[in-house]
Parts: sequence; C-alpha cells; structure tokens
Amino acid sequence: MFSRRFEQPQVGTQHKSFSKSQRVGRSSSSFSKEAGVSKRRHESRRRPTTSSHAGAEALSENSISAIVTLVVGQEQRIFAAHENVLSLSPFFQSVLQNQMLDSQSKKISLPDEEPEIFSSVLEYLYKGDYYPRLVHNKKRNSWELEQPPEEARHEPTVYHHGVEGELLKDTVIYCAAEKYGLEELKRVALRKQGLQSGIQASTILASARYAYANTPDTDSKLRAHYLALIIRSRSTFKRSGTMQLEMFNGGTQLFFDLFVALCNHVDDISSASNTPRTERSGRPF
Repeated sequence: MFSRRFEQPQVGTQHKSFSKSQRVGRSSSSFSKEAGVSKRRHESRRRPTTSSHAGAEALSENSISAIVTLVVGQEQRIFAAHENVLSLSPFFQSVLQNQMLDSQSKKISLPDEEPEIFSSVLEYLYKGDYYPRLVHNKKRNSWELEQPPEEARHEPTVYHHGVEGELLKDTVIYCAAEKYGLEELKRVALRKQGLQSGIQASTILASARYAYANTPDTDSKLRAHYLALIIRSRSTFKRSGTMQLEMFNGGTQLFFDLFVALCNHVDDISSASNTPRTERSGRPF
C-alpha cells in the first residue's frame, strides 16, 4: 500500500490531449509518426552523447571482448553487443556468467522485450544516453530534449505487444532499466518522461498501469510521476471516459494511491488557506 505521504514531483499540467501550451516541464520535443516497431532500427544517425559513463571505459576493451548475439522480441530481431558492455548491467552479467555459453557463439534470447526498447537500452550502455538525448539549457538552467532534424522526428510512444497498445516509451525504458539493474538509466528515463507533451489521457493511464505492473512497491518514483500528473490534470481526467472505465474495472494499487495523493493534495491546500499571514509581507509566520 502507498502508506507514506505522497510527495508530488515537479511536473507540469496538461489539458485535454495534453497540448503543448500546457507542457509537462519544458520540452523541445515535437514528434511525427514512424513506420512502426517492425521497421525501426538502431539507427546510425543517432548522435553520441558527451555524458560520462562506464561504457566509455568498456569501449576501450572492445577489441578483446567477445561479441554476444541477442534475439529480441516476437519478430526475433538480431542485435550484437560486446560482452563487457552488456556486463555493465547486473542482469546480463549474471546471464553471461551462469550460462554455459560457447565463447565463439554467445547468444541471449529476450522474447518478451520490445526491439525498439532494447535498442535504446543498448544505446545507453554504449553512449550514456538514448535518442533523443538530454541537453542542458544553460540560459534557463534546465534540461531539455535535443531538437532532432525534421527527417529524424521521433514518436514519444511505442507499440507494446504485451499490452497490445501504445505506451510512453520512456516508461517502458524505465521498467526495462529496473529489470536490467541500470539505476542511472532509470533516472534519465524519468527525467525525459517529464519533458513529453501531447500525450492522450488513455495512453497515460495505460502507461501508469504498465508502470505499476513492472516496478516494485519500493520504487515509487515513476508511480509518483503518474499520480502527480493525473492530479494536476484532474479537470481533463474528470471528463475522461477512459478514466471512468479504468476506475470501474479497478484491480490495481494505482487508484488507492491516487486517492491518498488527492487527499494529501486537498490537505495541503486546506492547510495553506488556514495559515496566518503577516500584514506586511503576506507570508506565513
């Protein structure tokens, strides 16, 4: 249960279909449709990041590191990676150590993973970030998503075969990072998710449900993001037929946590309105 008091992270408010005029944080992201997961590749146009990362050290040893073949998803897409780079993940390190794999033909099967998601995970292991990368705006002292060229516009959602629908890509990457033991990737994905805009209410609810199903109860950061987003966008969700159906069906911890968070939100507003203020400054004592 979500027993401790809910603290809202800093996320912006969204309306209706969460238009760009009411963004979740500052974003330079504006995305167009792509052909679909089956046609997407780990593309060479993605730019390397300047972020420091353990992968940089592993790269210097690639000439002597074995190549591992990874068979990913229902379509059995083939990826290749250096063993020492994959071993930066505790999950893959354990698999490589415990399986009796021939040194010349190492292979790992990931049938439940989405190829597009694994491509981003692999890109992070090599480069310390995934496309579109985070860039720091020194003038505003804030983080933004890099502005991709017109031909490289990128969709913030991904079709997930497990749920047979669209989910926020950064949420799925966060959950993959949880599975693979990549704590820094979780932080990157969470920050990027807070910069997305133009997301439909139905996609937000589906992604929240996925987040609850694929993160432990002790990891409340991603869950708190969704609770805060729904509260801040409550005027939209009150009119959402999808939200009504979700609550009617129930069956997840999400809605009790949302109830607790809403109660805390109301308590905070009530407390603020009852706090005495000085005549000179108008601020609480």
